[in-house]
Amino acid sequence: MNKEKKILVTGGSGFIGTNLVNELRKRGHKVIACDLLNHELPDYIRCDVRNFRQLERVFDRFGSFEYLYHLAAEYGRWNGEDYYENLWETNVIGTKHMIRLQEKHKFQMIFFSSAEVYGDFMGTMRENVMEDALIKEVYQMNDYAITKWAGELMCLNSAKMFGAETVRVRPVNCYGPHEQYNPYRGFIPKFIYHALHDKSYTVYCGHTRIIDYVEDTCRTFANIVDNFIPGEVYNVGGREEWERDIKEYSDLVLKACGKDDSLVTYKDAEPHTTKVKHMDFSKAEHDLHHNPKITPDEGIQRTVDWMKWFYRFDRKEKPDLETIA
Repeated sequence: MNKEKKILVTGGSGFIGTNLVNELRKRGHKVIACDLLNHELPDYIRCDVRNFRQLERVFDRFGSFEYLYHLAAEYGRWNGEDYYENLWETNVIGTKHMIRLQEKHKFQMIFFSSAEVYGDFMGTMRENVMEDALIKEVYQMNDYAITKWAGELMCLNSAKMFGAETVRVRPVNCYGPHEQYNPYRGFIPKFIYHALHDKSYTVYCGHTRIIDYVEDTCRTFANIVDNFIPGEVYNVGGREEWERDIKEYSDLVLKACGKDDSLVTYKDAEPHTTKVKHMDFSKAEHDLHHNPKITPDEGIQRTVDWMKWFYRFDRKEKPDLETIA
């Protein structure tokens, strides 16, 4: 049995944060969540990472932590274009605040970056690409990606200057229950929401992606505190053989929702968007025991079932996510 650890999760009421907090608590850890929501859940405090005073209050109230999972961030390429002030203040200034507190309180941090940092790199996206490739080979195509790479660089700089111990993770198209729709979310919840509501949506053909069911992802993230190697960075996503064209994912969504593709407009490749992401997850498999089990077919069906419940298509009972996990 692993020793109980005291852990802070920023962004703990978000999509990945909610699932991660549940997984860590299930393993017996003492977990404090902070986020922007104003509610009275146990072991929760409202906090905006853009505000250093609010972050200090977390430590004043709960004391020190052994580990911090820093998920709090503004997400998405177009969100970053439309609300770039929020993006840069949260993802860069907010991360700098956390690093300053790390230097003071000496906790170990798991920093959530993104596979977007690889930009339009055409080869296999292994972790060392960002250190070894010429800058002209990695064109980061949006501000979201740039802020995540800036966060990684700040973590590396703090490690050199102050000995801060951080593990960086680069998630890949995570999806699943607890992800509510908004126009800036990833393509899986967007497709499902539109299909369930009989709304049209666009599929850009010729883009391939690997998706990863959130419970698989969060089991790997939770493993980090028991396998913490300072300075390491990990891609975390589905199995490499699950890489598919975006149209194939749309077809799975339509099938799970009981719809046909009359809702879909097909277009050529989307501009300013990486066409192919060939990811390598071998480091996470070796160091963190990453072992995705939920196939895209099964995961999309589970996500559809949750969204049907959440958006009141079927309120008879909540999907038994613990049982089907």
